[in-house]
Amino acid sequence: MAKAIMIQGTASNAGKSLLCAGLCRIFAQDGYRVAPFKSQNMALNSAITADGLEMGRAQYVQALAAGVEPSVDMNPVLLKPTSSVGSQVIVCGVPRATMAAREYYRYKKALRPEIEAAYRRLSAENDIVVIEGAGSPAEINLRADDFVNMGMAKIAGAPVLLCGDIDRGGVFASLYGTVKLLEPEEQARIRGLIINKFRGDAAILRPGLTTLEELTGKPVLGVVPMLNVDIDDEDSLSARLDRGGRVGLIDIAVIRLPRLSNFTDFNPLERLEQVSLRYVDDPRTLGEPDLIILPGTKSTLSDLRWLRQSGMEAKLLQHASRGGAVLGICGGYQMLGEEIADPEGVEGGGTLRGLGLLPGRTVFRGEKTRTRVEGTFTAAQGVFAGLAGAAFTGYEIHMGETENLHPVMTLRDQTGREKADGQAAGNVLGCYIHGLFDRAECAGALVDCLLRARGLTAGTAALDWAEYQRTQYDLLADGLRQSLDMEAIYRILAEK
Repeated sequence: MAKAIMIQGTASNAGKSLLCAGLCRIFAQDGYRVAPFKSQNMALNSAITADGLEMGRAQYVQALAAGVEPSVDMNPVLLKPTSSVGSQVIVCGVPRATMAAREYYRYKKALRPEIEAAYRRLSAENDIVVIEGAGSPAEINLRADDFVNMGMAKIAGAPVLLCGDIDRGGVFASLYGTVKLLEPEEQARIRGLIINKFRGDAAILRPGLTTLEELTGKPVLGVVPMLNVDIDDEDSLSARLDRGGRVGLIDIAVIRLPRLSNFTDFNPLERLEQVSLRYVDDPRTLGEPDLIILPGTKSTLSDLRWLRQSGMEAKLLQHASRGGAVLGICGGYQMLGEEIADPEGVEGGGTLRGLGLLPGRTVFRGEKTRTRVEGTFTAAQGVFAGLAGAAFTGYEIHMGETENLHPVMTLRDQTGREKADGQAAGNVLGCYIHGLFDRAECAGALVDCLLRARGLTAGTAALDWAEYQRTQYDLLADGLRQSLDMEAIYRILAEK
């Protein structure tokens, strides 16, 4: 059975996912078979495995960092919020139900055997399992029946490293308070503390670190700086949604829908020098971009209502009427059509008028499409005409089917089935494919389309996203090796 080590945090967004990805990379570089694990993840960014199952983006990325094929055993329970009080519950890669929070907490006891079985399979196949907690272990109202923080550490017999985010302030209090709110046996599981996201000279922290060690009885195993690495984000807490991008020749505005999902689709575009990519949730700041993207969403009907009520729909339609380019992906594609119908109550039922920028309607059904795909643009129109012939790889995750009256791409799913997808009308294009721009050929072709529309010279040198990510995992591992006491961490692993 594998050795295990667990990263817990004093709060959400303390940097647990990044630390786990970095440790996975380090252990793999050092010759170990390593796998990530998170028993329960809540996030709208997800991914599809080679066998057509859905898992959280964070563990998918951690698996790639470890150099192994992602598996739903690494994230047996995924919660995808559909509202402020409810989520779609995905178990072992398959949607099981949509539940309100109170209903889920009554139900979750039944999931423990499946979580334990998934962990046992991983443990049997690897030398080290790097386990990620969720939120904070000091959420004492959730201690009963916990299987994601200290409850999971107990299942795995894992020592715990507790990390705190110094960038948000109060890191000494949050680390001390977290330790002291735990039961004595839980405190004993914590074998070290990590200060994360530090800016400046770590030497100035030494007096505080010494006092923290004395008060908690736990060694500080490292002060990790704010690392300049570009790793796919887990959820909508991502700082990239708020920061301004570089000023490039091409301005791309992504509508920041309330239940935005899989915004990692656009990370490859963000890295291109010609592109300024920004996320917009206020119609007053939309401006006149070269391209507006309607991204994926976990709640298409609800977010379409928000688009309408916020005034963003009117701005988008004005943009399209002037010949502006619009691209919709997945839920955004569904919104661009004439109508969305939900006869089975998948998203609460009812029918809504779409934006009417593409022909056809979408009908939601209970079954979820989950598959990896590869394909080629066969045709397009207007601004997007230059996409014809561009090859892509990606994946589908969606409820509902859309009438493809004028398909613009052919693709093959992971079962070998061929089909058509996507539609175009003038300067409006939509499709279901996530990860469309991970392949350099497709990302470069899109940017060249927009450059030509402005009368500028085309010839974009786009990134091979998979290779770029591998270099980022190595940079992350290098940064952690320099800032963490890896000898102590290996000693902690050996003690189990």
